[in-house]
Amino acid sequence: MRQMLTAIFLGLMSQSAQAEDSILQRLNTGDDTRVWEAVGRLDIDGHGVCTGALIAPHLVLTAAHCLFDKRTGQHVEPEKIEFLAGWRNGRAAAYRGVRRAEAHPDYKHSEDVAAKTVRNDIALLELQHPIRNTRIVPFLTDARPRKGQRIGVVSYAHDRLEAPSLQESCNVKARQQGVLIMSCEVDFGSSGAPVFSFESGEPRVVSVVSAMAEVDGDQVSLGTQLKRPLNDLLALLGLGELENIQNVSGFTPVTERRDNGAKFSKP
Repeated sequence: MRQMLTAIFLGLMSQSAQAEDSILQRLNTGDDTRVWEAVGRLDIDGHGVCTGALIAPHLVLTAAHCLFDKRTGQHVEPEKIEFLAGWRNGRAAAYRGVRRAEAHPDYKHSEDVAAKTVRNDIALLELQHPIRNTRIVPFLTDARPRKGQRIGVVSYAHDRLEAPSLQESCNVKARQQGVLIMSCEVDFGSSGAPVFSFESGEPRVVSVVSAMAEVDGDQVSLGTQLKRPLNDLLALLGLGELENIQNVSGFTPVTERRDNGAKFSKP
């Protein structure tokens, strides 16, 4: 997660009455994390941490800037990245190395937060071996959420690296130039965290956390657009349409696994 910057490109946002955001909840137990095992910690070259989410048995979605060494600006080699699915208190539900790591081709690595940077701040990691585990079910994706829609985020961060945290209710404050401006609470390490919509009755990934920013004195989080950049990346990797990937043999539809008593915030 980049340092806090004033995102002047966002301009003025009209503020309407919003329901209060829920607090960040640490997911400490197996029951807490049952729905979220496909969210994992990314350990990057021994000194960087991001968050990623499984969207197919062999594909992890994260932020593009996670693939660049924050000290040198150089691209991190895939073999120096490890995905720890459902990492909690020293153990993961699955450990996987990375075979290929691709940032969106239009992403330009920079420390400056700007719309053209954030809207393509998305990357795909192809794992060395697929995760086929009944506990770890890849998430489906969905259309970009509208302004005012309730969303949620599951993430790791620098002060909570040993277990994921869930904010199951925050909101989209605005959409501009392919960027989501959100009220969700994020911090260093939350880069790449999946942003979820619950409108279908199940968590579906609708964005990826890119940065923190300050707008009119308020702290906000910024998220990428998803559908078009994700399709671009799949084409770049020669993998075809996501819907086809998620329907291959061995992929268990999310709807068969999420009926476990978890409570989701709906609009």
